[in-house]
Amino acid sequence: MKIFKNITPVLFALLLLSCNSAEPHKVEILIIGGGASGTTAGIQAARMGSKTLIIEESTWLGGMLTSAGVSATDGNYRMPGGLWGEFREALANHYGGLEALKTGWVSNVLFEPSVGNKIFQSMAAKEENLDIWFEAKVKTVQKEGEKWKVEVTTQNGDTKTIEATILIDATELGDIAKMCGVKYDIGMESQKITHEDIAPAEANGIIQDLTYVAILKEYDRDMTIAKPEGYDPSQYLCTCINPLCVSPLEPERVVWNRDEMMNYGKLPTLNGKAKYMINWPLEGNDFYLNIIEMTPEERTEALKKAKNHTLCYLYFLQTELGLNNLGLADDEYPTEDKLPFIPYHRESRRIHGLVRFQLNDITNPFEQETKLYRTTIGVGDYPVDHHHKKYTGEEILPDLHFHPIPSYGLPLGTLIPKDVEGLIVAEKSISVSNIVNGTTRLQPVVLQIGQAAGTLASLAVKNKLAIHNVNVRDVQREILSANGYLMPYLDVPVGSPLFKPYQRIGAAGILRGTGKSVDWSNQTWLRADDLLLATELEGLAAFYPSVPVNFPGKTISVNESLNLIKAIAEKENIELPQDIEAESRQLFEKYGFGTLSAANNIKRGQFAVLIDAFLNPFDSKDVDIQGEIKK
Repeated sequence: MKIFKNITPVLFALLLLSCNSAEPHKVEILIIGGGASGTTAGIQAARMGSKTLIIEESTWLGGMLTSAGVSATDGNYRMPGGLWGEFREALANHYGGLEALKTGWVSNVLFEPSVGNKIFQSMAAKEENLDIWFEAKVKTVQKEGEKWKVEVTTQNGDTKTIEATILIDATELGDIAKMCGVKYDIGMESQKITHEDIAPAEANGIIQDLTYVAILKEYDRDMTIAKPEGYDPSQYLCTCINPLCVSPLEPERVVWNRDEMMNYGKLPTLNGKAKYMINWPLEGNDFYLNIIEMTPEERTEALKKAKNHTLCYLYFLQTELGLNNLGLADDEYPTEDKLPFIPYHRESRRIHGLVRFQLNDITNPFEQETKLYRTTIGVGDYPVDHHHKKYTGEEILPDLHFHPIPSYGLPLGTLIPKDVEGLIVAEKSISVSNIVNGTTRLQPVVLQIGQAAGTLASLAVKNKLAIHNVNVRDVQREILSANGYLMPYLDVPVGSPLFKPYQRIGAAGILRGTGKSVDWSNQTWLRADDLLLATELEGLAAFYPSVPVNFPGKTISVNESLNLIKAIAEKENIELPQDIEAESRQLFEKYGFGTLSAANNIKRGQFAVLIDAFLNPFDSKDVDIQGEIKK
């Protein structure tokens, strides 16, 4: 991996000559934004052999996880698939195990932002096909024939042209999608559009609060900052239990004591000095500011208000709550003010994609007209969580504070714009409803979105296909081969030999998982150890409509299952082993199911393995972007 950073005078001269050349820098895949999804998109595309370039405005990788300081991941702890799993494993190795990451109660995975950046940089540096230009900004984007031409201002102020086959928008706010002419939404859609029962009756342009996070460090001296301009302690009085808190702005909620509030985002460290991530929504440093359609200059000016709000909150913590030994960490950000490079944007533009993923697709996936569950490329298990408390008039908005949902699979079509070819959209700007953005915006999901974007782009380049013509199953196969999740099943871990058969059968829709919410935990189970019931074969019947699926009994025996497989194979012209019973016995032994007895009732997991092995529905029938089986 080549990085243009801290160059010598000689290299600067050579680079200057190169930048003044009329010949564009040619790559196969250009990714704009080195945030959470941009980083994983670049790593994945490079691993698949595609010449890839990431353009990043800062000097860090990781976006909201690092550059924005949100170094506490939300959700997917029990589903550490793909590059998200690799990142989590690297954190565990750095700090001394997974348990060492559980320092704060907001998450099971916390870390110092600088450590996260170093891990992402290390992962990227191993990829020979991946280059990164830091401190580079996009000036113009245009399509010329089948190629994208992108003008970029490099770190030394020169302009360089990049030519790419596939462009990935991994920016924080969907800026490239807008430049490319993609249609998009900002704010909440009407219930009439999405048919989501918790959506507002009328559309509005209200987005979620953003947060300028602060990483505080424990010092052995008074670190009280100068009183910020406009400091108003009344905004923070009930951030925790304290003598000043008389009437909380949200009287129905729990008010924590000071130490519990601070331990929310306590970070692991190796030097003994305590650090805290300050990303506190309850009379804390959330801030309402909609900068999406502003110019870069207007954004910079507007974000000064969010920064000041966070500094005022810090001053409140130091002066009113007695935490004057905590100050902005001097070993995290190389910024003049020691604050993160960027704010935490919870919401951005949301494109009009080939698929729009809505709440009903999560809560009742098998009852929708489209079969999006057959097209999934990543998973999420966090509630729908919207931050609106700093918006004046938020009481008119729906209550989207940890709205429970089952865990879910995210469909591929959300990454593909409707009307612009050669572009893939990642990060938080994918084609989802405003409601659903409250769960797909979370860090592990966005890391998976990036990995899927890199996979899709690389397959398009390799096979010389338009993005919308890339085989859905090919994308899913690559994700599975990288130990990624398609379906959010918790029955077996990613390393189990049963993981991929269960994932394939789920993505074919043969056996349908059961989703539920348990307190904070949103789950989906294949229920592999439950007996298979005759009433649970609707997915099989939909996949193989030419074969009647009728069983007189409530349960199904192993022998009846094998006879059904034979009947389907005959209709579908699938060649079976000469001795299917013997092969089945071997499969039962291989997967630890014990001795096969034809008369025994079959379990759901056993049935999944037999169907996967003998009929191979996942690989034998392709599906389109809506999940319909191709003829």
